[in-house]
Amino acid sequence: MRTKSAITIHDVAAAAGVSVTTVSRVLNDKDDVAPETSARVRAVIHELGYASSLAARSLRSRRSNVIGVIVPDFVQHYSLLVVRGIQRIARAADYDLLVYVSAAHNYSSLGNREQQQVALLNGSVTDGLIVVTPHASSYRTTYPLVAVDPQSEDADFACVLATNFHGVEDAMQHLFDLGHRRIGFIGGRPDLQSSNRRREGYCYSLQSHGLPVDESLMRVGNFERDAARVCALDLLRMERTVTALMVANDEMAFGVYDAARELNRRIPDDLSVVGFDNIPEAGLADPP
Repeated sequence: MRTKSAITIHDVAAAAGVSVTTVSRVLNDKDDVAPETSARVRAVIHELGYASSLAARSLRSRRSNVIGVIVPDFVQHYSLLVVRGIQRIARAADYDLLVYVSAAHNYSSLGNREQQQVALLNGSVTDGLIVVTPHASSYRTTYPLVAVDPQSEDADFACVLATNFHGVEDAMQHLFDLGHRRIGFIGGRPDLQSSNRRREGYCYSLQSHGLPVDESLMRVGNFERDAARVCALDLLRMERTVTALMVANDEMAFGVYDAARELNRRIPDDLSVVGFDNIPEAGLADPP
């Protein structure tokens, strides 16, 4: 049913026959309201479908029970997976999420865009912020802020980092165990800390097995499927081709699959492929 105007706290108070202050105290779970009065107010709230605004809730209790999440975009599956994980934990703690997308026309302005959004959400309608793969290295905020896989190594805030180096090291060991020695690498964007750490893991693994780091076997796919396809075609057409590819994310691994199909290379018979991230869609690839 549509109404001409939103239900206000004054409407609830009038319908329940109490003051606005009493409704406010019920909303904030104060224990100085008689049980029968509290029950009557809650019944009216349910009947009228009243919900206090985030701003009003924050002003009343200094808390909104909302976590702000800033992501660069939803094009990459990675952002969706991180938000799902945050949502699962937030729901268990009785928090809601407010998700902002920091998408900008060019990468160079992403940091400024994130800083603007942090300032916008800072203490207004959120109790804290999580910034996913942030480009900025600092933010002006007095509220809790945590970053997931920041792009800068000199960030001045709390961070949660993926095991970028050791993850690739483990994947490379799997390829060595299969007998591969000529292993190519398709990396992500070189301006990202995660990309560089994964590249370092690849190089370290080669050196620790007594193999040279051959720049001719390394390409930059920018974490994009189409770009990785071009990189893979180039590597697979080399006179002395690679027998395996270490790929810095699953989205690019799909691009390697595309290239292998074009060249009639069978995976894993002719070519072994390892991606990074383990997104659910990786299980739907052929072979998984």
